[in-house]
Amino acid sequence: MLKSKEQTSGVRDERPAKEDKKTMITTQEKAPVIAAHRQHATDCGSTEVQIAILTERINSLQAHFKAHKKDHAGRRGLLLMVSKRNRLLRYLAETRREDYSSLIKKLGLRK
Repeated sequence: MLKSKEQTSGVRDERPAKEDKKTMITTQEKAPVIAAHRQHATDCGSTEVQIAILTERINSLQAHFKAHKKDHAGRRGLLLMVSKRNRLLRYLAETRREDYSSLIKKLGLRK
């Protein structure tokens, strides 16, 4: 029977959690983003809200990658988020052009 490292050494690994490990946005950080971009009172999944949340996540990850240059797996996730945001933006531009224009101005995209 294989024993775990904890059983063999008798010492638990109690390293402190890294403070810069904040790559996800919390529900409290998401709430004002949703409130600023929703179409009606119960809206939490419209195209505008999804784009705004993805933009917030992308912006929060950029600081992580400045500190962790070799995190290639995380970089792949970032690229997937960017491409999903681009697909949503393309859809919004094709269906509702005026909403697309106001959203990219509000979010500061496409300088």
